[in-house]
Amino acid sequence: MLQAATYKVFVSAVLLVAMTGTGWANTFHIEQVPREPTDETLITERTSIGLFGGPVIKFSEVNNEFAVLVGGYGGFVINHALMIGGGGYGLTNEITTGVYPYGPLYLRCGYGGLILGYTLGSRKVTHLSFHSLIGAGAVSLEPNYYYDWYDDAFFVFEPGLDLEFNITQHFRMGIGGSYRFIQGIDTYGLTDEDISGASVSLTFKFGMF
Repeated sequence: MLQAATYKVFVSAVLLVAMTGTGWANTFHIEQVPREPTDETLITERTSIGLFGGPVIKFSEVNNEFAVLVGGYGGFVINHALMIGGGGYGLTNEITTGVYPYGPLYLRCGYGGLILGYTLGSRKVTHLSFHSLIGAGAVSLEPNYYYDWYDDAFFVFEPGLDLEFNITQHFRMGIGGSYRFIQGIDTYGLTDEDISGASVSLTFKFGMF
């Protein structure tokens, strides 16, 4: 009789635990709701914005002569990839064209504008950076260094590609190339093709990327 009573108590306890567990399970039942698919975007709620700037040296050809253009650019970096900024460059070495009755004409040239870019794998030691400049510039011919003789304005579009190196966390150096597409020059024998041309460049960037 004692064994039968003990058995009944044991069975009752097991049933009670099972019923209690089922109740707790029903109480804490978590319903899984599928998430709505969302579009991938460049700008998200966790957008990071950096700021940078630095000098650029371009080696090119202007009016069929070797040319060095020096300038710089800077801007904002969004999510370590998208760049929006501006920059400008000017011819630094002496180039002559034509002959004025009292001597040669010296060519002066400069341009600048909006720069848009995109960087692939920005946090890797070496990565690619695509960029394009859209803007305007001016060219002039001078019989000496004191006043302009002929001058003209032009439109410029310059796409480019750089191979960048992360030297430190806040300093990057790039080696690349670009091509200047010039339109609108018509002064003293100069044409768009005389100012258009390919460039090899060295870029130095400082900032938060």
